[in-house]
Amino acid sequence: MYSAACPCLLGPGRRLSYFLHLFMPEYADYRNDCGGLHDGRIAHSRTTHHEENRSHHRLLLRHRQGLGQVFAGQGWNVIATMRDPQQGEELAEIDGILVTRLDVQDPASIDEAIDAGIDRFGKIDLLINNAGYGQFGLFEAISREKIQTQFDVNVFGVMDVTRAILPHFRQNRSGLIINISSGAGIFTLPMISLYSASKFALEGFSEALAYELSSQNIGVKLVLPHGGVTETKFSERQAGDIASNPALTDYDDFVGRTMDLFAGMMAARPMSSSDVAETIFNAATDDTDTLRYYVGDPENPILKARYDLSEQDYVRFMRSRFMLKS
Repeated sequence: MYSAACPCLLGPGRRLSYFLHLFMPEYADYRNDCGGLHDGRIAHSRTTHHEENRSHHRLLLRHRQGLGQVFAGQGWNVIATMRDPQQGEELAEIDGILVTRLDVQDPASIDEAIDAGIDRFGKIDLLINNAGYGQFGLFEAISREKIQTQFDVNVFGVMDVTRAILPHFRQNRSGLIINISSGAGIFTLPMISLYSASKFALEGFSEALAYELSSQNIGVKLVLPHGGVTETKFSERQAGDIASNPALTDYDDFVGRTMDLFAGMMAARPMSSSDVAETIFNAATDDTDTLRYYVGDPENPILKARYDLSEQDYVRFMRSRFMLKS
């Protein structure tokens, strides 16, 4: 079975260790209560007798709500990383969880977090990248600085953490990387052009990387929540962080219709954060080479249209939903 990190480190001794990097979960609160960006990683590893009963799994991951607890509850050692470790004081009290600092925009902190996980648990088996930030609003209203932040967190941060863990995985000739993507990486929606662009980039990077790393006995998987997740603050936070420009009145009618459509979509949220955590755990432990795992309503009309319709029919379908010209 692959070891995995989220960035989550899995080490020997107890069961599995995983390294989880928290920025915050997909469809969750991606900014802390002080308004700053939040990153997290969890690594799991098990050692020693109480640890021997927990098999050799260590996980390094970027934290998602409840995800560390799910893995720890199944006997994994977890290295949870956050920009502010004080945010994880309760998490750190759980047996088998190490909380340490990691900020994807601070490269030195990435290496330090990985070293801390290996020092504590001996090995990392699983990396879960689920740091995420969702910029909402019309593209024309979004500054270059916010565009950079979107890609720093959702794309370049994932790449930096992944690059940093690969020498350890290659040395062990094993490892698993799980990247948390989104339905927005498969289909696009207006008002989230930057978020979709970052998730499309993550999808392409992960699929290509999977081919490369298969030569090293290292796995890569994607988990795609779609349709909205309950028990998180992503929507509320996103609504408060809409990029706007009062001068762009030409878009007013379009923005109004689009916001009404989003309100209906979010009201129908079909999945909980625990559904996402369970899917991630399944991806980490099912011993398959499956690339993509979807979380949400399998009858999601947009997802079905993306896969079932021809390219032009899909575009017509999407335009009709947003009252655009065919």
